[in-house]
Amino acid sequence: MEFLVNNARPETLKTATLVLTIGEGRPLGEQALTVDTLAEGALSAVLKRGDMSGKLGQTLLLQGLPNLQAERILLVGQGKEDSLSPKQFRTLLGATLGVLKQLGGNDATLALDDVTVKDRDAYGRARLAVECLADGGYVFDRFKSEKAKPVQLQKIALLTDKTRQADIQRAINQGQAIAAGMALTRDLGNLPPNLCHPIHLAEQAKTLAQEHKGLKVEVLDEQQLKELGMGAFLAVAQGSDQPPRLIVLNYQGAKKSEQPYALVGKGITFDTGGISLKPGAGMDEMKYDMCGAASVLGTFRAVLELQLPINLVGVLACAENMPSGGATRPGDIVTTMSGQTVEILNTDAEGRLVLCDALTYVERFKPRAVIDIATLTGACIIALGHQTSGLLGNDDALMQQLLSAGVAADDRAWQLPLFDDYQEQLDSPFADIANIGGRPAGTITAACFLARFTKKLSWAHLDVAGTAWISGGKDKGATGRPVPLLTQYLLERSGV
Repeated sequence: MEFLVNNARPETLKTATLVLTIGEGRPLGEQALTVDTLAEGALSAVLKRGDMSGKLGQTLLLQGLPNLQAERILLVGQGKEDSLSPKQFRTLLGATLGVLKQLGGNDATLALDDVTVKDRDAYGRARLAVECLADGGYVFDRFKSEKAKPVQLQKIALLTDKTRQADIQRAINQGQAIAAGMALTRDLGNLPPNLCHPIHLAEQAKTLAQEHKGLKVEVLDEQQLKELGMGAFLAVAQGSDQPPRLIVLNYQGAKKSEQPYALVGKGITFDTGGISLKPGAGMDEMKYDMCGAASVLGTFRAVLELQLPINLVGVLACAENMPSGGATRPGDIVTTMSGQTVEILNTDAEGRLVLCDALTYVERFKPRAVIDIATLTGACIIALGHQTSGLLGNDDALMQQLLSAGVAADDRAWQLPLFDDYQEQLDSPFADIANIGGRPAGTITAACFLARFTKKLSWAHLDVAGTAWISGGKDKGATGRPVPLLTQYLLERSGV
């Protein structure tokens, strides 16, 4: 889908479909009123007859209106509120796209200046629109014998005046890049685990480097991980025939002397739980346990498309967690790259084991800040549901930046405490630390485990177990989150 900015007057605008918004029980907005005047009161007549009330998400298609070069007009209800929440705006956009997909013609023009979205200026509204519409056009039918019917709609223009044109163009550029990053993340998440294994993720990272300048990729194999002393990482992988990989991405968008930001992603390409085997029901969704790593790749794609003037490092800890005669057992003790020893009480708490070594590894880049992203705990879903990602860390300023970025990107997180009081739940009589702390505060104790390995870092942890994919039913699939949050954070750091 291609997005454009257009500042043409309604009477000269040539488009297959012009989309206008109508408020419920409120006067026509400026853009709709201009069209109504040109069309000799056609919109007013529709409202007067009661053909449309303007209820949020309601649509009505009009054709053959006088004095317009647009082939048809699509009216979309924006509801009673003067100012829409981002969720309400998404409802409006979803209804719009649903109709446009069914129509002929390869283009449409959206007049959104009559819509006010809470806490968003014209740029913010336009960027949210681009991300939502592009993401709404996402289809994953690679393994279907019968492919989805092609949609004729290829171009969407955002209609605005010249004073806003530069802001809208910036919104389009950034929104398209974020949507492209989300699409990559969703593609990788939705792939079956027999195809999307650690080596495949490494190949995807290399492909990304071939397609974009400024990115270098290094892939560390099993032998190199042994030489680095990554005993925790290797313990997770040793039950699988699929070899682990540590994938290191390095983007140079600023001076070499500038410290990079770092993203660390959990890449468990399939998680059976290991010897601590998960229940069979719904286990197919454990292919999504690599969505943390996938979101790092998606964020890199967005950054690369925008060529942001920052330095960025990505470290993806990729392995498959399987039960076998060679698998790690509950009660095993391993030595991490940091030298700390871990008693593995539950092999299904494997994400923190690959991440702890990856977080130690990332120290060598001397990053300004490190954010790890992981589908880490089911407890986070109990705490925050599927709407909000969990956020913990050791740097209050960093966490406030991420919370703010989440609000701006409509990809929210919520901070949970990381008090020292919780650390005692990880005490082990035989090793420096146990890998689980029991049922109470499971998300917090998982982060407490990671905190033992981040004392030299400005660090934040995003638990996306509830937000990285949608479970069950016809809508099952990866969401692409938290690519919008992470990209927004990096946009703000780069000053673009």
